[in-house]
Amino acid sequence: DVEEGKVVHSEVVDTNGSGHGALAGVLKALNADVLICGGIGGGAQTALAAAGIKLFGGVSGDADEAVEAFINETLDYNPDVKCSHHEHSHGEGHTCGEHGCGSHSCH
Repeated sequence: DVEEGKVVHSEVVDTNGSGHGALAGVLKALNADVLICGGIGGGAQTALAAAGIKLFGGVSGDADEAVEAFINETLDYNPDVKCSHHEHSHGEGHTCGEHGCGSHSCH
């Protein structure tokens, strides 16, 4: 939570292993209105937009530093970010929750 340009509250939350598609619901329930992340697939991007959550993707490095850069309006992000593992075929019915996406690179 940010108030008057300062972080006033932060916490680490568990998504209970939900796939990328459930991310928007988890964040909406937490009343989040911004997501700063690395790579993210198109389905999650669409869900975030529908939930009214602004996306700042393609960010790497320390999370706290990224938040400070966002607050200072100096965050270096990629508005066209993609998650590379969505570019190859997984077969019918694939969801990222099935494998955790931990072995794929996102940029």
